[in-house]
Order: sequence, then structure tokens, then C-alpha cells
Amino acid sequence: MHRTRWQTLLLVAAAAAAVTWIVLRAVVNRGGMLPSVSWLVVVVELLIAGVVFSMGWAVRQFLRGKRPTLDPIRAARTAVLAKASCYTGALLTGWYGGQVLALVSDLSVPGSGGRAAAAGVAAGGAVVLAVVGLVVEWFCRVPPPEEGAEAAREHPATDPSAT
Repeated sequence: MHRTRWQTLLLVAAAAAAVTWIVLRAVVNRGGMLPSVSWLVVVVELLIAGVVFSMGWAVRQFLRGKRPTLDPIRAARTAVLAKASCYTGALLTGWYGGQVLALVSDLSVPGSGGRAAAAGVAAGGAVVLAVVGLVVEWFCRVPPPEEGAEAAREHPATDPSAT
């Protein structure tokens, strides 16, 4: 599995923001209301980021030899969770960022300022989630094997006393 590139996440967030803004502008032009964002969204995003970080920290401690045991399946699941956090954070950043753009363009409507602020804070929480995902992916990196160890596995030395 390859590491996620931050440029890819930025592209995903920008595309999601553009699509969200276009759709929400079409909804407003047809007389619809823009969705409101609960402040609880930020709490949930930060809670998820904290869980992902704590799981990644355990893997990091194991790889540095400071934790005696760690199930390899848990380490693999942590790496996959980190990648999912990256993309989820990028998509949510685009979703809430698009809402901010749509709301800021209509600040004359009463209540748009508060809703734009809530969407902006939610977008910030989503950025934190994506960054934590990138950091935990870095924590889960396993260093490549040393050349001497790899060569010894490919060509094991024969024991002269065994023959």
C-alpha cells in the first residue's frame, strides 16, 4: 500500500468543494434552503482524529521497540484506518468548504453568517482529520529490510558440520 500524497487530498477537497458549491447554488436558485451544520460535527471529527492518532501511536511505539507486543492485524487495520481518515477528511473539507462558499456569497440572508462560521469550523475539523490520517500513515511505515539481512535470507550460509 502506497502512502497518500497530500496533493491528492488537496485535489479531492477542491473537487468536492466545487461540486458542493455548484449543487448548493442550484438549490438556492430554486428557492431551497442551505443545510445548517451542527457544532457537534467538529467534536465528532476531533474525536475520530484522536482515536486514529492513539491507534497510530501504539503502532509507532511497537516499531520503535517500546511496546513489546502488537497484533499485526491491528497494525494493518490502523494503516487502513489512517488512509480512510485522509480521504474522509478531504471529502468533508470539500463538503463544508463548499457550504462556506455558498453561504458567504449570500451573507445578506439572515443567519448566513453563523451558519458559514459553523461550516468553516467543521471544515477545519475535517482538515485536522486528514492531517492526522497522514501522520498516522507515516507512523505505520515499516523501514525497508537491510541489504545484509535480505541477502542472508536469499542465500543462506551452509553449515559445514551438517553435511
